[in-house]
Amino acid sequence: MGFEALSPKAAADRARYGDRLPPGQRVSEKWPVLHYGSLPEIDLDSWQLSLSGLVEGPCALDWEAVLALPQSTRTSDAHCVTRWSTFDNVWTGVAAADLLALVQPQSAARFVVAHGYGGYSANLPLPVFAQDDVILAHGHGGAPLTPEHGWPLRLVVPSRYFWKSVKWLRALEFVAEDQPGFWERYGYHNEGDPWQEQRFTRGRSRTGAY
Repeated sequence: MGFEALSPKAAADRARYGDRLPPGQRVSEKWPVLHYGSLPEIDLDSWQLSLSGLVEGPCALDWEAVLALPQSTRTSDAHCVTRWSTFDNVWTGVAAADLLALVQPQSAARFVVAHGYGGYSANLPLPVFAQDDVILAHGHGGAPLTPEHGWPLRLVVPSRYFWKSVKWLRALEFVAEDQPGFWERYGYHNEGDPWQEQRFTRGRSRTGAY
């Protein structure tokens, strides 16, 4: 089995950050902008977050209702499948645990499908979505999210490659059976664990995810 030679920058990052940096990643001082398609035009006055599927309390939350939920801060690293990582991102929003307390998933719910504008989606096992560091974020670094980074609301799932952290979130659907999302249907790995380098399920690289 061969080993990919590290660039000088990647080797320095590995020496500095050790196991905190997943294999194959390099640390970026910037927050690159990557997404499929164009920026959606979102009217906050009519925007809603739909919470549906196998839950006891399905509902649709407008912006004021989202802000009325318990607000939390989470600090986490982000790892993109295109090999950049950013450290110590400070997110503000609604913790997944508080959202789960609101909707109360039924025992048959085993997966969550996150839907964004523009036909984008990503799938997660419910235990991954329920992790303590998962947050529905409307702020980053003490400021509101910008449109290119998912305003008004994005999902943040630190334990997975960043394509699972759906931008421009509009719906969460709780389901019994796994339903691969947008990039998963195009050959990205169904799980997307950075520490396992679960990037793709097919042989060639791709560069479209965020």
